[in-house]
Amino acid sequence: MKHLLLVASILAMGLMSYGQCDKKLRLTSSKTEYLQADSSVQRTVEENTVIEFDKSTITIAPGDHDHLTGTIHSYTCNWAVPYKTGRTRLKVTLKKSEGETKEAVITIDGSNGKVTLLLELDDMPDKKIRVIGDKFEEVR
Repeated sequence: MKHLLLVASILAMGLMSYGQCDKKLRLTSSKTEYLQADSSVQRTVEENTVIEFDKSTITIAPGDHDHLTGTIHSYTCNWAVPYKTGRTRLKVTLKKSEGETKEAVITIDGSNGKVTLLLELDDMPDKKIRVIGDKFEEVR
């Protein structure tokens, strides 16, 4: 009986964490950090950024800058506590409004009640952008 309860609990937690992974999600932020290759902070900007994504597309709207849209080529998602503790990793092609494209890896990490997004562009390995999440939720 105990074994059956343990299996049921594990299945329920797996379904909860997967449930987040197949939805359209939004990360909102009011702070962006520009990092060096060693992850030291070069500068911090107070700006409202909205990032929305699902398994196939992403939109990044950073403050007063041009929006970026993208196609997701690889999507891994594992959250033990939905929207709080876990990780999503995306390999994407981002496109600026004028048509220029960039390959990137985006990692969203949640731990200790804090969610961050790290953007690493393939052609700029010495620079990274970290967005500090104010809110991470499903788009309804």
